[in-house]
Amino acid sequence: MHRTPRPRLRGPAAALAAVALLGGVLTTGATAQAAPRAEGQLTDLVNPFIGTQNEGNTYPGASVPFGMVQLSPDTGHNTGYDYAENHIRGFSAVHLSGVGCGLGGDLPTLPTTGDITQTDYAKYAAEFSHDDEKASPGYYKVGLQTGIDAELTATRRTGVQRYTFPATDKANVLLNAGQSLHRTLSSKVEILDNRTVRTAITGSGFCQDTKPYTVYTITHFDRPFTTSGTWNGDTVAEGSKVSSAAGERNGAWLRFDTRNDRTVEATTALSYVDAKGAALNLRAEGGRSFERVERAAQRSWEDRLDDVKAQGGSDELRRTFYSSLYRSFLAPNVGSDVDGRYTGWDQKTHRGKGFTYYQNWSLWDTYRTQAQLLSLLAPRESRDMAISVLRIDAESGWLPKWGYGTVETNIMTGDPVTPFLTNAYQQGLLKGYEEEAYRALKKNADGVPPTDAAPVGREANVQYLKDGFAPYIKDRPHAKPGDSDFDHGASATLEYALSDAMLGEMARDLGHDADAKRYEGRAQNYRKIFDPSTGFFRARDASGAFTGPADPAQSEGFHEGTSWQYQWLVPQDLPGMVGLIGGKDAANQRLDSFFAYDELLADPARTAREVWVNGPYAYYNADKYNPQNEPDLIAPYTYLSTGQPWKTTDVVHAALTLFTEAPTGMTGNDDLGTMSAWMVLSSIGVFPVQPGTDTWGLSTPAFERVDLTLDRRYYPHGSFTVSAPGTSDTDRYIQSASIDGAAQSRTYLTTEDIRSARSLAFTVGGAPSAWGTSPADAPPALG
Repeated sequence: MHRTPRPRLRGPAAALAAVALLGGVLTTGATAQAAPRAEGQLTDLVNPFIGTQNEGNTYPGASVPFGMVQLSPDTGHNTGYDYAENHIRGFSAVHLSGVGCGLGGDLPTLPTTGDITQTDYAKYAAEFSHDDEKASPGYYKVGLQTGIDAELTATRRTGVQRYTFPATDKANVLLNAGQSLHRTLSSKVEILDNRTVRTAITGSGFCQDTKPYTVYTITHFDRPFTTSGTWNGDTVAEGSKVSSAAGERNGAWLRFDTRNDRTVEATTALSYVDAKGAALNLRAEGGRSFERVERAAQRSWEDRLDDVKAQGGSDELRRTFYSSLYRSFLAPNVGSDVDGRYTGWDQKTHRGKGFTYYQNWSLWDTYRTQAQLLSLLAPRESRDMAISVLRIDAESGWLPKWGYGTVETNIMTGDPVTPFLTNAYQQGLLKGYEEEAYRALKKNADGVPPTDAAPVGREANVQYLKDGFAPYIKDRPHAKPGDSDFDHGASATLEYALSDAMLGEMARDLGHDADAKRYEGRAQNYRKIFDPSTGFFRARDASGAFTGPADPAQSEGFHEGTSWQYQWLVPQDLPGMVGLIGGKDAANQRLDSFFAYDELLADPARTAREVWVNGPYAYYNADKYNPQNEPDLIAPYTYLSTGQPWKTTDVVHAALTLFTEAPTGMTGNDDLGTMSAWMVLSSIGVFPVQPGTDTWGLSTPAFERVDLTLDRRYYPHGSFTVSAPGTSDTDRYIQSASIDGAAQSRTYLTTEDIRSARSLAFTVGGAPSAWGTSPADAPPALG
């Protein structure tokens, strides 16, 4: 790589002097692996490139925990960055970790040299090599083959870039407002002065068109540019200050003379409210040199990772563990500006009082793992996240399903918001909001959104409430953009019933006994789609007849899965489900087949990689566990309810081998931290087996000891330790367990156990034991 001199440092003083120019707006004056940091830092162990290949869809760029800005390179993949590609189109400000469809990628910014001859970022993209690329939490750097070094870092609401150019009088920075990862409907760029550019970008998309949303940006450079201009379509206009477009290519270019001073720094602030919000965010969080911002970003990540201290395990396990922990804190994202204003789902401006407003809700994914991990390790933020979801209901009239920015996308099916919010309630995060949350959940559980509203909610609820199941109606026209519960009636039935169970628990706690009885009864609706002739769940059509292939591996009506994979999604009543399929012996035989258990014992890693995994989007036509997708993430823990808890450890530890430190080292899409949180929780040995409650199933930890630092406002002791001295690939079976020294035969804990105790200790050995095998030791059925 062409090496350039170390850039000179610029403090904020010169930039702050320019504040008055904008009427009070702040103006600021390796190989593909983790970048080295101070010795002994946990951030040293994080590799942001994990999951950037083979459709993990993660991003390697810079952000802070839950930050509004995720400044990262885009290479041409529909979700941003693909390790297999070798051209960067720009460093854009918005990304979501592990999504399956293109969205974000707003304002891709790229340094270039020479004349401006192309306006399509696919054509002016810069080639690079992974040998000249490195990343770590809060920092990214790449050497472009144009001879330019690009570095990225971030604050909560800003992204900071530093470009080191060759010596030239034609060093350019291109701000592309008209192209992104989703469909850009309109854009406007304004060059406000010789240091500052403002944009407004309106886009739509995420697997299909949605209601549009607008993101506002303001970018300020630490030095004046010598000339500038805009482009619109193919037309490049030097000296032009303003350009607007309706879906066409549109942007601004800025030129610097780097013959004597070769570095250019720029800070971009975002707002989902208005231009004023972007300016306020810039004023509050800008004004610091690149080095200071980068150090602060690294400290924020170190503080977050330091709450989980793992001892033992291989070096690779530690790296994959802390990389997964890092990804678990990338979303949801701050949606409010520094003054508390945010754009609600009614597209009106609101102000959060006493809480930070968050956005981006991949609830079908995150309700199973990430929501629980955050409630444990980030309860204050989790409380604000839950309140933010309640504000969506209050302002738009309905709870979300899959929300991006300020709009509902209706992606995925079922009723994921219920276990998300009941989890927050059960973890003690909704004090003062209990009845508001219950009213919103009850409305969602008992109704359907109006036809003129964007959300679909429980789309099949009329039929479900009448007949006890959501019908599978093939090729039914979609009434609204997004996924339809009618296309996936069987899995929607299971998801509705799960949510009914969780809401019934909340209703009972709050004294709504009649409602509780009704929801507890509906929690048994999973039985309505059980086909005794096949012994599996099966879709039913509108008339009630079972439909689709009888072979459970070829079944229809299940969203991103088969009947084999969905048969275990009855966490509210596993004893009842086990009874349907013939009792524990039959269930264990079926589980053993599902996990290819005999093969797994002989070769866990090969079984996980060659028997279970069939491709990143291979959701159908399978009778085996799919660790790359959400529907059966809980399935390994089913053995806790069938009297063979040691097999949970065998399956979990085999699945953990799929997480590696390579770019391909993710199990499918990360889905805003869902898979990463699964890895973290399963490695600790404490997993949410009944999502939406306070029940945590147990398996053998992957580490000898994990010390958790917990928020004393929610966990009085301020810490909790999980230990398993001597645990290894061979000595992985629980012989006994204790909580604060008292024997623990149950295969689960409650959140109250974690609050009241200081430690959970396992004794492990080389062969299964009788620990946890009694029926009384299994997680209890609800209701």
